[in-house]
Amino acid sequence: MYKSTFKRLLDIFVSLVALMVLSPVILITFLLLKYAKRGNAFFLQERPGYKEQPFYIIKFKTMSDDRDENGNLLPDVQRTTSIGKKIRALSIDELPQLINVLKGDMSLVGPRPLLFKYIPLYSATQRTRHNVRPGITGLAQVSGRNSISWTKKFELDAYYAQQVSFMLDVKILWLTVLKVIKKEGINQSAERPMQPFDGTN
Repeated sequence: MYKSTFKRLLDIFVSLVALMVLSPVILITFLLLKYAKRGNAFFLQERPGYKEQPFYIIKFKTMSDDRDENGNLLPDVQRTTSIGKKIRALSIDELPQLINVLKGDMSLVGPRPLLFKYIPLYSATQRTRHNVRPGITGLAQVSGRNSISWTKKFELDAYYAQQVSFMLDVKILWLTVLKVIKKEGINQSAERPMQPFDGTN
């Protein structure tokens, strides 16, 4: 009952309340980025969602579009703006995803939505991460996001997809709040960026 009905109702209620409460923060961040970048303050990218259906994830844009002489984007560390670093440190860049939650693209808790290019690299078990809606936070994120391997992350994602429950979601949300307050492992750091998944790591 929770997985099929109550979880979605909880997502709608919490995302609505959060958007109303955090609207000043979202508006100020939007204006700051709009002024600093003189362009789009949002980053939209197509990701696989529930049952691998495509959707566009919404985040605040914390990186520039600077490219090298060959037209290739510079490494993330070089493109992250000064204001972007501050926004990431406070996890504010994730707040627009509350809109994704309200729309039904995402849930508050679930496996993080990655890239379509990874799907052919998944094992059958790893692919079960798409049996639930992707989340703003998840079991892998509160278990040491950048300090654990992709393999371990996907083990945790598959476990979550199999064991979804109200108490597990409450636990993950509580641990997420604690990690945001302590600034622990929620956002990828410049000092220890996560390497792309290649099917073996």
